[in-house]
Amino acid sequence: MNKTELISVVADNAGLSKKDTERVLGAALDAITAALVRGEKVQLSGFGTFEAKDRKARIGRNPHTREAIDIPATRVPAFSPSRALKETVGK
Repeated sequence: MNKTELISVVADNAGLSKKDTERVLGAALDAITAALVRGEKVQLSGFGTFEAKDRKARIGRNPHTREAIDIPATRVPAFSPSRALKETVGK
């Protein structure tokens, strides 16, 4: 399912127009992104938790040349599903 399909399904289920649903979904994603940039966790009960995690700097290898490559430290988004979501998907 892509973003357009998600907007269509949510619009049908909520009884809203696709244009309104697209604005709401966009605002929600922008709010989640802004919170992650600030280093905050976003917890959605029954769904899961979004957070930004720090990765340490490390040395990797170019698979073609076996040359060592320095990989810098970075922050990456992460998602942890809730127990309810895991159980629902696992059925």
